[in-house]
Amino acid sequence: MKVVKFGGSSLSDASQLKKVLDIVKSDDTRQIIVVSAPGKRNKDDIKVTDALIKYYRNYINHQETTENQKWIIERYKNIIDDLKLPQTLLEEIKLNIANLSSLPIEQNDYLYDSFLSEGENSNAKIIAEFFKRNGLDASYVHPKEAGLIVSSEPSNARILPSSYDKIENLATRDEILVIPGFFGVTKDDQICTFSRGGSDITGAILAAGIKAESYENFTDVDGIFAAHPGIIKNPESISELTYREMRELAYAGFSVLHDEALIPAYRGKIPLVIKNTNNPSHPGTRIVLERENNQSPVVGISGDKGFVSINISKYLMNREIGFGKKLLQILEDLNISWEHMPTGIDDLSIVLRERELTPIKEQEIITRLTRELEVDTVSIEHHLSIIMIVGENMKNHIGVTAKATQSLSNHNINLSMISQGSSEVSVLFVIKTQEEKKAIKALYQTFFNKH
Repeated sequence: MKVVKFGGSSLSDASQLKKVLDIVKSDDTRQIIVVSAPGKRNKDDIKVTDALIKYYRNYINHQETTENQKWIIERYKNIIDDLKLPQTLLEEIKLNIANLSSLPIEQNDYLYDSFLSEGENSNAKIIAEFFKRNGLDASYVHPKEAGLIVSSEPSNARILPSSYDKIENLATRDEILVIPGFFGVTKDDQICTFSRGGSDITGAILAAGIKAESYENFTDVDGIFAAHPGIIKNPESISELTYREMRELAYAGFSVLHDEALIPAYRGKIPLVIKNTNNPSHPGTRIVLERENNQSPVVGISGDKGFVSINISKYLMNREIGFGKKLLQILEDLNISWEHMPTGIDDLSIVLRERELTPIKEQEIITRLTRELEVDTVSIEHHLSIIMIVGENMKNHIGVTAKATQSLSNHNINLSMISQGSSEVSVLFVIKTQEEKKAIKALYQTFFNKH
């Protein structure tokens, strides 16, 4: 059995759904189908999930929601009409969309999740019906029925380990199962979503749970490229990656796949394949435990902006027992998570996502570091990007980091810091955001001989 996930761009309208039908029909091992909400039909369109967010915001602010409901229902109506599906299905979806505005606002931690999940839920019902009308033995399966019981963490759900016992039972069913992605159900029967883009996570959990032959993730690109095609013209495509390499690339800006989706598939040792709905004959990119072709030291170059650095100096910091613990306690008190922490003898920097800070938190950090840790200097540097070169085989090649830094130097790109983990899967460079694209081009030219 294969688990197959289709993203929003693959399900945006009736013409795309017909491609999906052909893909499922072409391989009878594709038996568990995970679906997203309808995505954009063109670059100026709106995703259904974004429309549901707008609907939610108007509702909690006691503003008019009739137009929100109308727009969302119209999206589904167009798909249902174009596919010539029964109007009873549209009536059911209409009712579900309308009922969202009768949910309690006060003391309802799961209200946002309930709104957002309806995008996937309604789409799964349409797709299951479409499959049935076209000769496939298909059934819609709600995540609760599938066994997707999750932790009680609104908008950040995690699968409970005990869920896998029930998920395994899905492998005994003969028909094609169409399951909405992105959300599960808590033990208290509350709808609870994974983080945004979480349909990838649903697919990976199900693939691991049924011990699938593979997990195919269909999107709108021919797999994964060695660098962002918006920055590098016609970059090399990557035929095979390891999970660790993909995890690093996804973390640093490769948005083809949700980085958390790799964990269940990795633990279940399930090969993951990125494929293109609009070009299904292309082999795509396989993500595996170990690459067969392990020659190239660098398989990909990625970049991501939106980082800040808290830079701290204190004389004899290295002799002060508990300094790091106290520093991290300040961040924990302010509910701030950090990403990287390069250090010197008397200096320490903490790199974190820009979204973690507010002006009030910034001032509080500076005040507490000065008062409680008596640091000599503290500054916060904004508008930073991280650039990563990734490849499990880097550890077997001498001079990879030297080549990278020389390349950046040749292009007059200043490095704020360099970091490499003990696994040597990646090397991370922190630079000014304005230099990000230039840095990626320079590194790509160095490691892939392209201009």
